Amino acid sequence: MKSLAYVAFVGILLAAIPFTGSAQCKNFAKKVCKLELAPYIHDGNYNAAILTEGEDAELFKTFYAGQEYRISICGSESLPPIEFQVLDVDRKLLYTNASRNYATSWDFKVESTQQLIVLVKVKSSENGSDDLASGCVAIMFGLKTD
Repeated sequence: MKSLAYVAFVGILLAAIPFTGSAQCKNFAKKVCKLELAPYIHDGNYNAAILTEGEDAELFKTFYAGQEYRISICGSESLPPIEFQVLDVDRKLLYTNASRNYATSWDFKVESTQQLIVLVKVKSSENGSDDLASGCVAIMFGLKTD
């Protein structure tokens, strides 16, 4: 009976680990990354995930005509540079921070309402280590108000 209780406890513990990591990542986005949007107003969404060197993630978002936006990318200090790209739905590159020394934000205005893709890539470090760094990466959106 003790072994069954132990297995159940370990199962519950393992099920809680991803949630805890995800919750910590969302907390990181709230406490650290949101500040980088100022003076833009945060859109209320916390888009954050734990990524490892060499991994990428993409997010689809609708941007509305005539609005001014800030996209801000924020990552844990343990991570190498984070590249972010903005693509249209045909995957045409509109912006990359790689040509701007991995800037963490981009301010822009859209002329017509459209859905864009924000792609983040955690670069691989050049230290040759077998241990890959892992950490939270957040994509934050702000709207400029007059």
